[in-house]
Amino acid sequence: MTTFLYILAAIVILIVVLGLIAPNNYEVRRSIIIERTLPDTFQYLKSIKNQDNWSPWKKKDPTITQSFEGTDGEIGFVSKWKGNKDVGEGEQEIISIIENESIDTELRFFKPWKSQSIGHLFVDKVDDNQTMVTWGFSGRNPFPFNIFMLFFNFEKAVGKDFEEGLESLKKILEHK
Repeated sequence: MTTFLYILAAIVILIVVLGLIAPNNYEVRRSIIIERTLPDTFQYLKSIKNQDNWSPWKKKDPTITQSFEGTDGEIGFVSKWKGNKDVGEGEQEIISIIENESIDTELRFFKPWKSQSIGHLFVDKVDDNQTMVTWGFSGRNPFPFNIFMLFFNFEKAVGKDFEEGLESLKKILEHK
């Protein structure tokens, strides 16, 4: 019995130590330059419904069910989705728009696990006909879920999806 208690105590201590050293926050961003004016690019990005055309997650589940509340492109607009195991279930709400600069959304995931993140879209003028688009999101890793981040390269996994999405966005806007 004593051995069992020592093993249990060691496991608890290990979990606590890992929880203390594991990252509490995450942020993933990717950028791309698009041959399109900044105002045109921003207007396209402001519409959350347009994400269906370039989001990698829409491709992962073409039968996803969606519903919308509010006016697309305005603060308070909510896009809700229910999809397969690759996209889960959640909603995205526009929480901030700075015209021709940025769009922030709150991402609320319900399945496969509950979490919240802030999505970011930034646009920067490169020249009169080129715009840099930066897409990303950030959030907190609460204990004990932060321990998982020690063993999973979240930046690489999600970053790959952002790169794919930005490439699709580029193709759409440059051929529009």
